[in-house]
Amino acid sequence: MKEKENKSENLKPLLKIARDTIESKFYGREIYVNEEIKKKFSKKQSCFVTLTEDNMLRGCIGSLYANQELWKDVVENAVHAAFHDYRFRPVSEKEIDKIKIEVSVLSVPEKLGMGEKVFDKIDNKMGIILEKNGSSSTFLPQVWEQIPNKKQFLEELSMKAGLNKDSWKTAKLSFYRVDKVEEK
Repeated sequence: MKEKENKSENLKPLLKIARDTIESKFYGREIYVNEEIKKKFSKKQSCFVTLTEDNMLRGCIGSLYANQELWKDVVENAVHAAFHDYRFRPVSEKEIDKIKIEVSVLSVPEKLGMGEKVFDKIDNKMGIILEKNGSSSTFLPQVWEQIPNKKQFLEELSMKAGLNKDSWKTAKLSFYRVDKVEEK
C-alpha cells in the first residue's frame, strides 16, 4: 500500500498541470509547465483525465497508446475532457471550483486474446480495451467499482463500442494497468 501511495504522490504534479490547463482556457493565458516537471514527465506515456462533479462523471478523455511526453498528454486530455467530451456540455468557468480531477497513467496495453477464453484471465485491476470490426472502447479499472460483474462489465464495454452486448465474445481484448492520482 505504501508503494501505491508513493506513486500517487509522485504523480501529484500532473493534477496541477490538468487544473492549470483547464483554468488557462477561462483566463486566456498560456499554460506554463516548468522545466523540472517537463523533465520528470518526459517519458512517452498515455493517460486519461477524468473530471467529476458531486461524484458524478463530468468528462473523461484519454489516450490508450503513448505517442507523446506524459505532461503533454495530460495537457491535451485535460482540454478534451473539460471541453470536448461529446457526452457533456463544456465545463463552465463557474463550475470549475466544483470539479475534481483524476489523472490515470496507463501501462502499455497487452493482448488478452479473443472473447470467452480470456474470461478467467480478467481481474478488477485491469482496464480493458475491446476491438471488433473497426469499433473499439475501453473502461478504466475504476469502472469495476460501478460494474463489479465481469460479464456485465464486458457487455457494457461492447455497447460502449456501439456493438451488441455479446460482441465481447468474439472481440479482440487487451488490458492495461493504471497508476492514478486524484484531487481530494
